[in-house]
Parts: sequence; structure tokens; C-alpha cells
Amino acid sequence: MHIDINGLISQYGYLALLIGCLAEGETFTLLGGIAAHEGLLHYGGVLLAAMVGGTLGDQILFWVGRRWGAKILRRFGKHRDKIAKAKRLIQRRPSLFVIGVRFMYGFRLIGPVIIGASRLKPLKFFVLNLVGAALWSLIFVSLGYFAGEVVTPWLHKLDQHFKHLLWLIAALVFALILRWFIRRWNNRRAG
Repeated sequence: MHIDINGLISQYGYLALLIGCLAEGETFTLLGGIAAHEGLLHYGGVLLAAMVGGTLGDQILFWVGRRWGAKILRRFGKHRDKIAKAKRLIQRRPSLFVIGVRFMYGFRLIGPVIIGASRLKPLKFFVLNLVGAALWSLIFVSLGYFAGEVVTPWLHKLDQHFKHLLWLIAALVFALILRWFIRRWNNRRAG
């Protein structure tokens, strides 16, 4: 069995990147940049897929926040101070907050929910979200592209051993599943 990783990336890379950027995107954008460096994907296509995925993900979270934000935010009781600070920033500097939220550690997913709950106008959020997603994708895809110079030789070595690594992972997963079934069976017999 031979897995053609390059073929898979070329065939499904943009779609995988778009889906990966819906929620957590930095890893995907960096890998997309490396794939563009290798010529497996086009740099512009990687930028576009990352931007669309990042925009869509934040738009969905914005609308979730708009509809259920107050209820969701009450569940984060121990983070009330951070949420209150974020709300103040949204009121004072909405443009800066919306564009920058994807760069703020710990706010990547909850930030758009807070913005939606703040009742910022949807059109304003959409435009600022596009600007933020464009900057974000440009920065992280470019970092991946330029890091490709360093990472690519290592990836080629990994590709040579990928089949062995895949079999090792499969064997490990099989052993863990088997162990779980044996424990469950023994617990049923003992109980």
C-alpha cells in the first residue's frame, strides 16, 4: 500500500485548509504555506482558502453569539473579568478588536461569540472580519511559505518513513482498543 501524500494534498489541500481554518487555523495556514512553497498548492489559492475558512468560522461564531451569547458567556464564570474587559474593548475600539481577535491567544473561538453578544452591527462585523481574516491568512501563510525552506528537507525525510510510522500508529491504536475491550470484558465478568 502506497499513500501518495503529495497527490492527496494537491487534490484535497484547499478544501482541508478551508475546513481547518473554520475553527483553528494557524496550524493549517502554516502547513498550507509549506505546501505552497513545495509547489503542491498555489500561494494565492492557499491565501484564499485560509481567508474564506477563517471568515466563515468567525461569522458562524458571531451569529451564535448574537443568538445565544449571553447564555454561553454565563458558563465562563471564572473568566468574567476577561469577558468584561473584551466587552469594554469592543465598545471603545470595535474595529481594532474585531480585526485583532484572531491574533489574541485564548480568544480565537470565544471572541466572535463575545462580539456577537455585544450587538455590534452584522455588516460592520462582516467587513472587519474580512479585513482581519485577510491579514491573518497573509501573515500565517507567508510564515509557512518562508518556513518551508527549513521544514521541507525534514518533511522529505519523514515522507520516506511515513509508511512505517503509519503502521506503527495503527498498531498502537489497535493495542489501545484491544486493551479497552479486555478491561471492559473483565469488569463485566467481575461485576
